[in-house]
Amino acid sequence: MIKSLLIIKRLPLHFATKGARDMARKEFIRLLESNILTLDRLAERLRKEPLDAGLYPKNQMTVLVRLHMGGRARLKEIARRELVPAPNLCATFRKLERDGLVARTIDENDRRNTWYECTPAGEKLADKAMEMFRCAISRLFENIAPADETALTGALKIMNEILTKMEIKHV
Repeated sequence: MIKSLLIIKRLPLHFATKGARDMARKEFIRLLESNILTLDRLAERLRKEPLDAGLYPKNQMTVLVRLHMGGRARLKEIARRELVPAPNLCATFRKLERDGLVARTIDENDRRNTWYECTPAGEKLADKAMEMFRCAISRLFENIAPADETALTGALKIMNEILTKMEIKHV
């Protein structure tokens, strides 16, 4: 044991620092994993909440809300952003367009591109769905202690800033 301590003392500083970084990284990964799993369980509760009083299937409402939040875009961009195959997304948009919630425009400069955006009726329905979603989140956390809510709000702000930076770097 004494011999191993002597060997450690002779190691350059960067080896000891690397070990500390590895330990910190493992703790980071463990905490992130735990939080992702917990958030997934909470999200599952939220997914069970209705988005629009049942007028449209949840997948159509999700696409409508995400289009509203993301703004006018080409089909390929939306499919890439939402991680949904373009043909599936196209079928959903056709249904929403039929009901007057989404407008489709062919790009005049490149007719291979199709632009999608929410109509005023689509925006109104998406806003209603988002309000219902926010109410569900509020109910989910209605019994949280004020101090815990303040601490969680601060942590979420920091997490949001870091994740936004990561997202910008990887675009």
